[in-house]
Amino acid sequence: MIAIPRKLRENASKTAERAEWLRRLPDLVGELATNWELRIGEPFDSDDVSAAWVAPATRANGECGVLKLGMPHMEGAQEIDGLRFWAGDPVVRLLESDDEAGAMLLERCIPGTSLRDRTAAEQDRVVAGLLRRLWQPRGALDAFRHLSRMIEAWSAESRARADEWPDGALVEEGLAIMRELSRPTDRDVLLGTDVHAGNVLRAERAPWLVIDPKPFVGDPAYDATQHLINCADRVITDPRRTINAFAEQLQVDSQRIRAWLFARAAAEPRDSWSERSLRLARALSHG
Repeated sequence: MIAIPRKLRENASKTAERAEWLRRLPDLVGELATNWELRIGEPFDSDDVSAAWVAPATRANGECGVLKLGMPHMEGAQEIDGLRFWAGDPVVRLLESDDEAGAMLLERCIPGTSLRDRTAAEQDRVVAGLLRRLWQPRGALDAFRHLSRMIEAWSAESRARADEWPDGALVEEGLAIMRELSRPTDRDVLLGTDVHAGNVLRAERAPWLVIDPKPFVGDPAYDATQHLINCADRVITDPRRTINAFAEQLQVDSQRIRAWLFARAAAEPRDSWSERSLRLARALSHG
């Protein structure tokens, strides 16, 4: 048997497909350990580990890695494709993969400390630099899904829980803005969509590397929002200054970032419609 982190177990119980994946997980880990000749340690267990089983691993030649098996979920379905596309710049390298199983052996970041441990100013600077590198042209994007697909799925999820909306007008405005901003344009790039300080680790090969990218093709302004959502307190305190400063480092239109951030705070599906998200949406609407 293998240990299953609490958050992962909770998320895997939400659908029959995920529950079946969780049931098969111990066998999959065992098969991969044999096929890839791995010695596997105890899985990482924190609130961040909620959509994949992730554990340190060592190859037969002594090379350190990380074994990751992604739980079935729409946002992360093309993570392996994205890692191949970016080829280690500025993401962790993909050492082995089993696409059908959603399994990957990844480069291990050493020392692996999180960017969250640094100051807000350094977090902004580092995340902005990593996002600009992710967006660099590298080849055809036809194989990747468009951001509008994710927004359609999110909108359907939100509408399915309309009886829980604390402010219907605010949610409707957010849904309309997300739909409009997600339309394809000739400015679209391959986005990481989940790049924030908790998904950026200190490494030897490069000062900082991105882990857990979830690639979609779309508006660069969207990619600013995951970091800013994780900095919600300072955005609520001073929305204009916080967003404008980050937008300047990204070289992206601050108004589009602000609109995306408002829409996500107001209308993105969630297990509970928290007061903090409402405060963020209202601060962006009036600040």
